[in-house]
Amino acid sequence: MPTVHFRGREIECDRGAVLRDVLREAGESPYNGNASWANCRGVGCCGTCAVSVEGPVTHRTKMEGWRLNFPPHDGQLGVRLSCQTLVLGDLWVEKYPGFWGEEMPEAEDDEPEGSD
Repeated sequence: MPTVHFRGREIECDRGAVLRDVLREAGESPYNGNASWANCRGVGCCGTCAVSVEGPVTHRTKMEGWRLNFPPHDGQLGVRLSCQTLVLGDLWVEKYPGFWGEEMPEAEDDEPEGSD
């Protein structure tokens, strides 16, 4: 059974389970603030369940690709919609701040300051 690591918890689930459902059934939420009630209920069109995922999951669905390629999301940043993502193995999931989970941390510079 795969394990989903989320907010300091380890949640076991079946392989092929929908990540959004796994989190909700464990009493966790892939949403921030009012998005917990103002969302598309897993259809994939609102983008409020976006999370960062490390580990084996399915490829993006057409709906997910469409939604993640317009603001506030950026399809190149690698977030996934938990409602469109199937768990295929152990995952490490992080929810970023913001209504859509769009406030990703700034990328660190490769060069230290003052190395000009």
